[in-house]
Amino acid sequence: MRKVFVSLLVILLYPQSVTAEPFSPHVDDAGNISLPQDFRANMTHLGSWFVPAGEASGFHDVYANRSGVDVYRSSGAFPDGTVLVKELRAHTSGSYTTGSNVSFANDTLKQWFVMIKDSNERFAGNGSWGNGWGWALFQPGKQGNQSKDYKTDCLGCHVPAQATDWVYTQAYPTLQRSR
Repeated sequence: MRKVFVSLLVILLYPQSVTAEPFSPHVDDAGNISLPQDFRANMTHLGSWFVPAGEASGFHDVYANRSGVDVYRSSGAFPDGTVLVKELRAHTSGSYTTGSNVSFANDTLKQWFVMIKDSNERFAGNGSWGNGWGWALFQPGKQGNQSKDYKTDCLGCHVPAQATDWVYTQAYPTLQRSR
């Protein structure tokens, strides 16, 4: 009886403690995705890609929220609300003492890609959501998600990763369990 009374007292005094948590702090009620602020400091670096030439040339550094990484490492699946951010930076190459042709990411930001796991298809009427994820593209100097249709703007690059929930998990050693 005492437990019930204490629980009721907590609910009456702190009603916000029993309200549902929002799906993601990076998604509004209409399903609009925002770029997580200060993600480099607040998220876990999963790994990097280097594309030497073409429109996507540069370093692709990929980050995820820590809770998503922890669940993936124990279960092999991303839980709802997992946030992935890929930051694309231009690169500089040259001869250095470490090798004859070395490349590194420079200060030129090209764009960011954001994916947010949603197996419940919460935003089915929003063109940025589908196949179990929210998909977004952000570019320097432009406001908001530049992708309006994930099927034409995002999915094509992810088709080879369909078997791994549309994510190239083999490139992210941080997702592997420690040995």
